[in-house]
Amino acid sequence: MATNYKTPGVYIEEISKLPASIAAVETAIPAFMGRTEFAKDENGNDILPTVTKLPTPIRITSFLDYQKYFGGANSETSVFETSGIPTITDTEVAGKVVKRIITCDAKKSAASGRYMYYAIQMFYANGGGPCYIVSSGNYASTITNVAAKACLDAVAKVDEPTMLVLTDKHTSFGATSGYKDVYDYALAQCAKLQDRIAIFDAWVLSDSPFTDAGVIRDDISAEYLKYGAVYYPWLQSTLSYGYNDSIVVKHLVNGVNGPYNDATLSDIKAMDLNTYRALTNEMDKNVIDLPPSSAVAGIMARVDNNRGVWKAPANESIKMVTGPSLKVTAQQQETLNIDPTTGKSINVIRFFTGKGTLVWGARTLAGNDNEWRYISVRRFYNFVEESVKKATEFVVFEPNDANTWLRVKAMCENFLNQLWRQGALQGAKPDDAYFVRIGLGITMTSLDILEGRMNVEIGMAAVRPAEFIILKFSHKLQE
Repeated sequence: MATNYKTPGVYIEEISKLPASIAAVETAIPAFMGRTEFAKDENGNDILPTVTKLPTPIRITSFLDYQKYFGGANSETSVFETSGIPTITDTEVAGKVVKRIITCDAKKSAASGRYMYYAIQMFYANGGGPCYIVSSGNYASTITNVAAKACLDAVAKVDEPTMLVLTDKHTSFGATSGYKDVYDYALAQCAKLQDRIAIFDAWVLSDSPFTDAGVIRDDISAEYLKYGAVYYPWLQSTLSYGYNDSIVVKHLVNGVNGPYNDATLSDIKAMDLNTYRALTNEMDKNVIDLPPSSAVAGIMARVDNNRGVWKAPANESIKMVTGPSLKVTAQQQETLNIDPTTGKSINVIRFFTGKGTLVWGARTLAGNDNEWRYISVRRFYNFVEESVKKATEFVVFEPNDANTWLRVKAMCENFLNQLWRQGALQGAKPDDAYFVRIGLGITMTSLDILEGRMNVEIGMAAVRPAEFIILKFSHKLQE
């Protein structure tokens, strides 16, 4: 600030020699979209979307927050009325029950497609932190393209999210998986905002990875592929199907071999609490298969916190699962990881003896793109671009002169130097790892300055995952 001195004397001016710093933005804040039991804001107001009311993103930091604002799981009634029916067998002596055995058929059964509640559990079990929830409606509502796009529109207005995850499964509204238009819409949003990626699931479940690969590849257009990643197959979770107590009462009172006629749940608990507990324990053995995207989002958060966003979120174990729903071999993964026709790579989740269930892929959908092949590179650039963008907003309306250029250049170089020292950039010395260019005759012309444009060029040699480790052996003959 210019000072006009008018009185004789000694004056002190402090001169700043250090450039402003660039604060790193968050990198793993997913936005989950799907149906919920209810939806309330912090004041307890109903925020379920309607024809005239758009979806409202709510930021949460724990699974308890989710339950507070969005409720519990959908009651999968059909599961316990078909493959999950409990059987009660009594052994009586002199008209008195001396032994009771309760069993429940624990076969897998198709759920209703309302997976949000389970998705949030998987996210936090695998290292997740803050996230946004966008309810498309309650469990009685139907998921449609319009509802899903409305959720995406709501998320687009929030600056913080860095990942988009669609949790619901529905096959009745368009194309093969029902999500083609929505997938393309999500990728277009990521490309427009340039601060987020989309994590997709292969929604079709079959016994052939090649069939499912074709489906998901057909369901995504060829544009903006560098902003998306697909994971396959689904996961055998350790989470139980949701149900409510009416199912318990139905089986105990009216079901096959139901021992309590015309009793309420409270009556049953009062008469024989052990029977109630035994029945619910058996019903809880029915565990659900889930799409992997929410678990992958949690893994990305975990890796970012432990290693950095530049570390590929692969060769990482998945918690709360017993394995993938389908075992994909190394040979089968070849055509999933690399597709010469469409270039759309699919990241496979595999089980390895002694290691468990691991994410065994680190590619974006742009698998044939040498610049944007890896998801860690895409996310790292998003991170740097957003951090620099926010930190340099103070320059707007500042004089477009050498002093301002020097400040911006020093800020960016300091930030990139820190990243290089942390291992995010390749190169034996800073000049090999990055460059920052700004100035008249370098990045700007006189016309640029007259029209108010200040151009900054930043180049980075981002680290890339060692996807293929090749060990070459040969015999050394005796000399």
